Amino acid sequence: MSPSPRRTALDAVHRALGATMTDFAGWDMPLRYGSERDEHQAVRTAAGLFDLSHMGEITLTGPGAAAALDYALAGNIGKLAVGRARYTMICREDGGILDDLIVYRLGETHFMVVANASNAQVVLDELTARAEGFDAAVRDDRDAYALLAVQGPNSPAILKSLTDADLDGLKYYAGLPGTVAGVDALIARTGYTGEDGFELFVAPADAERLWQALTEAGKDAGLTPCGLSCRDTLRLEAGMPLYGHELTTSLTPYDAGLGRVVKFEKEGDFVGRMALATAAELAAVKAPRKLVGLVARGRRVPRAGYQVVAGDAVVGEVTSGAPSPTLGKPIAMAYVDAAHAEPGSEGVSVDIRGNHEPMDVVALPFYKRQK
Repeated sequence: MSPSPRRTALDAVHRALGATMTDFAGWDMPLRYGSERDEHQAVRTAAGLFDLSHMGEITLTGPGAAAALDYALAGNIGKLAVGRARYTMICREDGGILDDLIVYRLGETHFMVVANASNAQVVLDELTARAEGFDAAVRDDRDAYALLAVQGPNSPAILKSLTDADLDGLKYYAGLPGTVAGVDALIARTGYTGEDGFELFVAPADAERLWQALTEAGKDAGLTPCGLSCRDTLRLEAGMPLYGHELTTSLTPYDAGLGRVVKFEKEGDFVGRMALATAAELAAVKAPRKLVGLVARGRRVPRAGYQVVAGDAVVGEVTSGAPSPTLGKPIAMAYVDAAHAEPGSEGVSVDIRGNHEPMDVVALPFYKRQK
């Protein structure tokens, strides 16, 4: 028998709100509370409140923590300023992507790595192994945090009403300790929706109190509880990759068009360096399949795994697809042969159950917020 899914500290809140729950990466998570389209639009126009407590937090501390992360990850973590965060990846020796991560530098010798829920154990095991020989301790902090996110244009005003932390001075991809509604939190200006917003790391015992305080503070600002379903359509519109779809162990960061996360200039060796150097050289000579946006001309939705075709030839594969509430049309991300990857490329279709449905090839992202 498979173990029953884990429940977050906010499980009772979700059920009281009538959420449709789903098993996601071993966690019982809210898929939606009502209309996922309404939840999506709330984030785009007002604000959405998410429970992201399934994400995997791993703490590294000690004089060698920065060096250990520089060896373990593709990014240059040693150059990260205290209070800032960085998007990066952990790769295999062959360059394949094990996970994409956000690393927060909370102090000179104190880092928090946030992994995707589905890969948290793999990342923990790899970081533990790769930190051997460095003066650093790796700690599994998955049970130490609940994670709430407030995303959308009204999120700064909602949060400001509950904290005296300097939100105006908090840059994108930065975090600071503060108190929100009397709850100790790490307040991070990060998110996965394409909107301005904040992620709040708190003790699980404080999660329900904070959720209720945010709900109360946001009731006149359109704050809406949001599930994983709209989180997926929001990140898709924003062109953000999802592990297991746009990112896998069979792809390097260069295959995914994210070679910028690999920092060869950092001191010392790092796992996957040789394979990634080769991948970088190959990408410079001949672009691999390119990640592009597809907008359907009809109403049928291209889904992950569907083939992209040009004439009778298969030229790519859809990695993510859904109806776009913002565009009002079905959209998809797909890896497509370079010859058909330019925006405006003609004759590109997706094979949807035997029918070749015409698509417009567009540059990513589909949606970019007005700043």
